[in-house]
Amino acid sequence: MAKSDDTTGEMSEGLQVELFHPESDREPGDTNIQALGFDIHPVVFPVALVLIGLFIAVTILLGDQAAAAYTFLFNFIGENFGWFYLLSVNIFIVVLLFFAFSKYGKIKIGGVEAEKEFSDFSWMAMLFSAGMGIGLMFFSVSEPLYYFQNVPGFFGAEAETGAAASAAMAQTFFHWGFHPWAVYGLVGLGLAFFSFNRGLPLTFRSIFWPLLGDRIYGWPGHVIDLVTVFATLFGLATSLGLGVSQVNQGLSYVGGDLLGLVSVPTNPLVQTLLIAGITGIATLSVAAGLDGGVKRLSTINLYLMFALLGFLMIVGPTVFILGTWVEGLGVYFNNILALGFFRGTLADGGSTVTAWTVFYWGWWIAWSPFVGMFIARISKGRTIRQFVMGVLVLPAMFSTIWLSAFGGSALFNSLQGNGAALATYNELGQTVAMFAMLEQFPLGAISGILATLLVITFFVTSSDSGSLVIDHLTSGGKHDVPRAQRIFWAVTEGAVAAILLYGGGLTALQTAAITTGLPFAVILCLMCYTVYLGLSNEYEILESEEFAETIQELSDRENVDVVTAGNEMVTDVREGDDAASSD
Repeated sequence: MAKSDDTTGEMSEGLQVELFHPESDREPGDTNIQALGFDIHPVVFPVALVLIGLFIAVTILLGDQAAAAYTFLFNFIGENFGWFYLLSVNIFIVVLLFFAFSKYGKIKIGGVEAEKEFSDFSWMAMLFSAGMGIGLMFFSVSEPLYYFQNVPGFFGAEAETGAAASAAMAQTFFHWGFHPWAVYGLVGLGLAFFSFNRGLPLTFRSIFWPLLGDRIYGWPGHVIDLVTVFATLFGLATSLGLGVSQVNQGLSYVGGDLLGLVSVPTNPLVQTLLIAGITGIATLSVAAGLDGGVKRLSTINLYLMFALLGFLMIVGPTVFILGTWVEGLGVYFNNILALGFFRGTLADGGSTVTAWTVFYWGWWIAWSPFVGMFIARISKGRTIRQFVMGVLVLPAMFSTIWLSAFGGSALFNSLQGNGAALATYNELGQTVAMFAMLEQFPLGAISGILATLLVITFFVTSSDSGSLVIDHLTSGGKHDVPRAQRIFWAVTEGAVAAILLYGGGLTALQTAAITTGLPFAVILCLMCYTVYLGLSNEYEILESEEFAETIQELSDRENVDVVTAGNEMVTDVREGDDAASSD
């Protein structure tokens, strides 16, 4: 692994700076205020803090009225703007695939001299932990069981039959497959390109440089970053709220029902205390930084996921799981285009799509600044094609395997077993579904403990990764921010999740995600065009005579290796020991 460089993308010396960076005398964080151990943007940080504080105060003061308002707003957005969410995410997939498989796919993030900052395994571990962790744990059993009883109108199968199980897995694959990762990939690509290839601040405003130029440092840029902060914070609060609900239920179910030791109460007070405790752990992790904390915990997460997945594959219905995976993929791939545009208006009034697909798309979009910026921060040195294939395909396929193991085991219990998992889900709800399923197989207490531990570690990695991202946004795009500032945002995220959970429950969390996702979806649609402009400009420079002359000068030096691809476009320049080792 290459040594981490905290100034990556911030006007470093080299070929990329000379030919590709815009002519501007501005630098990331050049107007920041340094005080009390903080390094903050003079507009984005205080305005974001005030608005977040007002939102929290209103939620607390209104009480039940706030919960009712959240429910109304969630339904209103879903019913009136669901079509826009569906259309937008399909556009993102097409655009991302175009960037990967067109001539732009050979462009390297960071420029031709860039080196990978993290190994492929560490890279995959971090992006997957940030992108899907808590959600997969929460919905991997409950969602297939829901569709098993309430078959989406698209499929028209009879409930609680084999056909319903097949439809349930395909619909779940659709929600956790290529579409969400296309959103993350598009955002990550745009942020990585404009930061590493153009030397602009690692914030969302930089993506609009082709349209705004130096105005990204003014109020247009401030507004873009403020919307990004809100989308990140509330999208993250949704995941943290879901995660802590499942941790609470896991401790209660495993400790009381399975082990017979002590039954932990399941209520907002206990969940608030759990958020405080786990946020404390996340604070320690984020204080340790990207290498010392986040990367290490992400790797541990991946190992725990493999352990739990392998355990269930062994003690569970192995052949049924594998068959579920293959059959689910077949139905998913066969219907992916139609599912992507299915609004449900003519089938079931759109209620299922609003409750699930529109919520998911709004959640993914709201979470995309967080996941996308985190992916961007760790993706230097990879080509556009490598980036897209890594972000889009591998995590999506792993998600289908995970969902087949856990959702498939629950469906096996419903179709060929005693049906206890489904009965417990109907009685106690989503948060207990996974633990009820694990109880039906050998060593259920052990697997339940492991599942609870995994939710906790995902909680921690989501919180500390999110803290790093919001730090970038509120520090003017700096890559290295003071430890006190990272700690501050870790605590703030936990507080917002706790207050939303206490003030309006899961509906408040879902509403926060889908509401902040709506204006951000518009920003992402504009971003498709600005990224295209940026890549087109990069390609033109790579094909220009000035670049060719510079490369020729480098080629004439000793111990310099110039790598080209296909049409002789330069893709890599190595110097010193790196050049020698490539021979």
